[in-house]
Amino acid sequence: MANRLPSKVFLAALLTLSLFTEAQAADPTFCRQYVRAALNQVRGGLSNPACAAGLQGTRWSSDFAVHYEWCLGTSVAATEGETDARTRYLRGCSSR
Repeated sequence: MANRLPSKVFLAALLTLSLFTEAQAADPTFCRQYVRAALNQVRGGLSNPACAAGLQGTRWSSDFAVHYEWCLGTSVAATEGETDARTRYLRGCSSR
């Protein structure tokens, strides 16, 4: 019985973690709104010559699917972090 306790504790912790992770994933409706906002930021950056050169990586993709698929697999907090990072960059390059 003593040998089974650590494995039961491990399995319970693993199950709890997997449920928590699933509960944190963003839903499709939220993700569509997130992508619209992200693409607006990307278009704004591309239209500003002071910003356009620095738009590198998937954060600045103009592809709906790139942002949408990422959003579906992450948390709302992570999407807020990406939005904030884009906002900070755009404010910084626009003030030059």
